[in-house]
Amino acid sequence: MSLASLEAGNTPIFRAGTTDAEIEAVAMKAIKRRKQTVLFWQIAILVFTLGLWQISSDRQWIDPFFYSSPYSIWARLIEWATEGTSEGSLWYHLWVTMEEALIGFFAGSIAGVLVGVALGRNRFLADIFSVYIKAINSIPRVVLAPIFIMIMGLGLSSKVALAFIMVFFVVFANAFQGVREADRDMIANARILGASNRQVTRAVIIPSAMSWIFASLHVSFGFAIIGAIVGEFVGARYGIGQLISTAKGTFDAAGMFAAILLIMMVTLVAEFVMTRIENRLTKWRPQQHAEAH
Repeated sequence: MSLASLEAGNTPIFRAGTTDAEIEAVAMKAIKRRKQTVLFWQIAILVFTLGLWQISSDRQWIDPFFYSSPYSIWARLIEWATEGTSEGSLWYHLWVTMEEALIGFFAGSIAGVLVGVALGRNRFLADIFSVYIKAINSIPRVVLAPIFIMIMGLGLSSKVALAFIMVFFVVFANAFQGVREADRDMIANARILGASNRQVTRAVIIPSAMSWIFASLHVSFGFAIIGAIVGEFVGARYGIGQLISTAKGTFDAAGMFAAILLIMMVTLVAEFVMTRIENRLTKWRPQQHAEAH
């Protein structure tokens, strides 16, 4: 056997003559084992938390009127899915919220990237507009919800506007910083080869900033959901935020937690999809293997 049986800490020591294929096999096995361990503990913590919550509610350690229980929350979700809510179909409420969040997310992301790259590439314009951007960014975005609703009404546009604002500044800040952090040597080499400003931006700057941009997109969708929910909570006819507001008004703890759980599931699915898209679009990056600890 060419592999050593001894290990220094958690790092295997290979004997002389070990082939690359054997080293790669050991590394992949360690990575797979680590992923399985992480998944086990994630599930174990979830099961323990839900079990403790259910037991605490059943035995009156906590007041189920205020905290509900996992069983009651799941039952309320099933009821909404099969029988609808007092305000209409659950799926229509979910669609309204997702429509508001998605439009705000895509519009805010595109605008954030374009403005971030433009100002990142033009220091003069960045110096001019920086004070205004800082001033607007200092405003807590959620307080804009009543203003947007007052101006645009209870319909789609006010929720989209709030979701847009929530997303824009996050994406803009990362795109701007990503452009500023671009490798100056690569930019200089591109210019030596005769690349124009547009070619440098497209072939060097934007790919260099992609990691920054995608990092912001992962959290931005959650902010878009927050914007839509807050807007609906302040004033709306339909949406998950409206369901939360109605449940609050009737002291329906199970309904509030059920709506929150629904939003969590949607956001996790969106995060999974975004990760797959990122991995597909950034295959050029060196693969970051998880360390086997």
